[in-house]
Amino acid sequence: MAGIDESKEFLALRIAVMAVSDSRGLAEDRSGDTLVQRIESAGHSVAARVILPDERGEIADQLRVWINDAEIDVVISTGGTGLTGRDVTVEAHRDVYEKEIDAFGTVFTMVSMQKIGTSAVQSRATGGVAGGTYLFALPGSPGACKDAWDEILRYQLDYRHRPCNFAEIMPRLEEHKRRK
Repeated sequence: MAGIDESKEFLALRIAVMAVSDSRGLAEDRSGDTLVQRIESAGHSVAARVILPDERGEIADQLRVWINDAEIDVVISTGGTGLTGRDVTVEAHRDVYEKEIDAFGTVFTMVSMQKIGTSAVQSRATGGVAGGTYLFALPGSPGACKDAWDEILRYQLDYRHRPCNFAEIMPRLEEHKRRK
């Protein structure tokens, strides 16, 4: 049965938050604020926060910086996952993924369908792994960030969640690099 195993110790993760927007600054970043509040309320820490323009190269470069930072376990971006010409966050994420978490987008769509109906098809939320770091790209609305955190990420980033979770397999994400 799925749920939190209270007999296990909580392990706090270090999570970086990136907002992608050509028009917002930190003061107007309601989606980033939503994520920060939820990350901290869950007991994790916000390791870094930035706002970048909708530029594929800049987004991918920042992801690489954070992937190479031993003080960051997870990156969550918000914005740039739609269908317009300036929406390039998904492509930037895929530029750096070693493995894509295909079911993340599917489960996000299922959650979104319950809230916004068929408009959920316009989201290209994605998740992946690179350099032992989890990467998630969420739509730019506070509601989408709330839904993704409350329905998926808060469980998968909690070491105590059963039957399984992303946090417990973090030490094995780069096992292929170990010598045999």
